[in-house]
Amino acid sequence: MQKSKELLQEIVIAAGAGGTRRSPSSKEAQVAKQKAKSIHPPIEFHWHLPPPKEKKRSFGSKDSFKAILTNPLDSFRLKKSQSMKTILEGVRNPKDEQIVDSFRELLSLEGHATGKHYDYHTLLRFLRTRDFNQNRAKVMFLNYLKWREEFGVDAIAKEFKFEEYREVKECYPHGFHGVDKYGRPVYIERLGMVDIDMLLQKTTIERYVKYHVSEQEKTLHWRFPACSLAAKKHIASTTSILDVKNVGTSNFSKPARYLFLEIQKIDSNYYPETLNRLYIVNAGSGFKVLWTAIKAFLEPRTLAKIKVLGSNYLSSLLEVIDPSNLPTFLGGSCTCYDSGGCLFSDKGPWNDPEITQMLHTMIATGEECECECEDGGMRDHEAEDAYGGDTDNLQVKDVYDVTPATDETSGELAETKGPDRPSLQKIRAFEDLLTEVKIKIGTLEAALEDTKLVLQGLSQHLEELKR
Repeated sequence: MQKSKELLQEIVIAAGAGGTRRSPSSKEAQVAKQKAKSIHPPIEFHWHLPPPKEKKRSFGSKDSFKAILTNPLDSFRLKKSQSMKTILEGVRNPKDEQIVDSFRELLSLEGHATGKHYDYHTLLRFLRTRDFNQNRAKVMFLNYLKWREEFGVDAIAKEFKFEEYREVKECYPHGFHGVDKYGRPVYIERLGMVDIDMLLQKTTIERYVKYHVSEQEKTLHWRFPACSLAAKKHIASTTSILDVKNVGTSNFSKPARYLFLEIQKIDSNYYPETLNRLYIVNAGSGFKVLWTAIKAFLEPRTLAKIKVLGSNYLSSLLEVIDPSNLPTFLGGSCTCYDSGGCLFSDKGPWNDPEITQMLHTMIATGEECECECEDGGMRDHEAEDAYGGDTDNLQVKDVYDVTPATDETSGELAETKGPDRPSLQKIRAFEDLLTEVKIKIGTLEAALEDTKLVLQGLSQHLEELKR
């Protein structure tokens, strides 16, 4: 018989175990109520774009006709830029914005210089995770800034190369794979297949932690913006799946526990509010013993986002993820055969050529495309620092290329070529030129279409005057 206090309101353990439930005591009900109060809606809840308003085109407007003919490119580019910026930033909740402004002012009054990382979205994440208690959020946020400096997070994002990437994934299957039905990136781990001894032969815990941090930075600054552009709405959290088939106490040796605690500490303390939902699937009796101990290390807010399921999990996953974005080993239809498996593919909008070119063009033209780009966030010169000082030649793999290059004919690891090689620069310069030409062609086509409509309107107006 399970104790009701182990069943938080939003956590379901569906392992098929029988038994009866007793009614919760008044004390337990009060504790559950207090915990439930600290649970906020998904972080994107207020960030939906307003429905587009249908505007009647005025064919007889002299000013609109003159504006289109005078500078059609600037007009189109401005609208496109504003639209993309709105998508990346999201529509803000006025109440949240007021609290964030107050929090930023508090930090400033206490002598903490505003600048990078003091943007709206970052401050809101720390406020939300501390239930909008500014003093508690301040302590957590300042510890975050201190950790970034001491751990060298910016340097890791720019310089760290995880050459053992593929070997590590063989003994620790994990990775991003597609998006959920809302547009959030989907992250998957097969915990039951982790070989910790083999993992420590391929890498060290210290290097793996650095790799994990680099992936978190990539998700914040590349995956989320790419998913936002693809979904045409602000995306700021992930949907995760943890496959714990055959997991038991034997899987958690001392090194495994240490690695788990390090990653959990980093994610909870320094990347709060980036998890939308975690599905733990194939939970058997061995895992349930571990789960009792694991829960002690998790915040109530995190626990409320976790759904623990047994072997009958597929219907729950399909409610939020399309089968095409689920690997076959989870009951979906995707194999990513060409990439050597779904967890090696890094499939998602962040690798879509059109999306990455849009982000690349925005950076290359000096437009703000980061989620953390205003109110003291990442500006043009700071973007150069975050992306290795080479925004003119920015590509996804230049920034966070943790996958060793492979020779397509032999399948063996090829010598990694630096992004500063003249041949690569020429190719990328040509790609940039092609992208710019495509954008200009699209702009001209749109402007010509508008001009055609205006001329048709004028023609109709002249015909009416003749009558």
